[in-house]
Amino acid sequence: MPEGLSTRCVHAGEFDDAHGSPHTPLYNTTTFKFASTADLLDVVDGRKPGSLYTRYGLNPTVQALEAKLASLEGAEMAWAFCSGMAAEAALFLAHGRDGIVCLGDAYGGTLELLGSQIGLLGIRTHLLLGNELELAESHLKDGCRLVFLETPTNPTLEVLDIRRIADLCHRNGALLAVDNTFAAPVNQQPLALGADFVVHSATKYLGGHSDLTAGVLAGSKELVMPVWNWRKNLGSTIAPETAALLSRSLRTLVVRVARQNLTAQAVAEAMARHAQVARVYYPGLPDFPGHELAKSQMRGFGGMLSIEVKGGGEAATRVADRLKLFALAPSLGGAESLVTQPCTTTHHGLPPEERMRRGISDAMLRLSVGLEDAADLIADLNQALG
Repeated sequence: MPEGLSTRCVHAGEFDDAHGSPHTPLYNTTTFKFASTADLLDVVDGRKPGSLYTRYGLNPTVQALEAKLASLEGAEMAWAFCSGMAAEAALFLAHGRDGIVCLGDAYGGTLELLGSQIGLLGIRTHLLLGNELELAESHLKDGCRLVFLETPTNPTLEVLDIRRIADLCHRNGALLAVDNTFAAPVNQQPLALGADFVVHSATKYLGGHSDLTAGVLAGSKELVMPVWNWRKNLGSTIAPETAALLSRSLRTLVVRVARQNLTAQAVAEAMARHAQVARVYYPGLPDFPGHELAKSQMRGFGGMLSIEVKGGGEAATRVADRLKLFALAPSLGGAESLVTQPCTTTHHGLPPEERMRRGISDAMLRLSVGLEDAADLIADLNQALG
């Protein structure tokens, strides 16, 4: 019987050193020596595992982290990157050259990369809404071979059907990559639902303390291996120091996310009752459009929610400025609660008409619920809304 997720968070990938450390030590080392040229070539040519050069990812601290990450997502292999955007870029370059479909809302940086930059390399990109599956299929029939999506999405928390979309992709000879940042492996396992790749901004829930920047790509060995040369030659491998910090954070992932799930549910329910809140976006609310689908493919509803404040964008800005426990800052997934107005931060680079097309109004505030007491966070929102 496989070990549970909490056990794997603590033990997967770790190896004991000569001094009995329960965790893999930090090898702050750029290069590694060999007893002979034959030994070196065994590692260079992949006949034997080993350490060689840190930019290649062949560093024991990095490799231990990657083994843990693969275990948490049920993947054969995982690569760790210096950021989530670096992981996405390497994936797009390795597997998206025949065309990429981005389905549904996504992080603003992802939309900018796909909408403004990847096309400069001659790669076709199509940015669709989450309900435009027929249009997605037409692009797949036209030769696109990679579909990328987030679920739940940033910042509208739309829930997309991973099983259905994976089937659509595979019937048309395409691959599906799912950004699992909002859910984390605690709440959702995209590979088990049929996805081919899982991507994370490990800066968020995997890191969990707002003190590191990293990314992850995981999947089968056959599909993940072609990404390795892109990571190596673009220089986007995670640093050993960051890998050690991330390994540390992963040991508490389950308890952190489980607590954030409960607190976010309480905050969402309180905001749904508030007279100054026009709408709450949270998959854990029974009347949320994606609630039943979320129940079928997620084990928890996550620590992220968005609200629309009555009175428009200026009213939302005033609420954000009045909050005391919620820090006004981008990013998410840390121990501290954060608030951001997507039109001024994460999706500021999108034209206003494109934000509105995606349902991202100026009155929207995105909340990242931390580890504070739910009652205190609700009180902070109440005073700001009042």
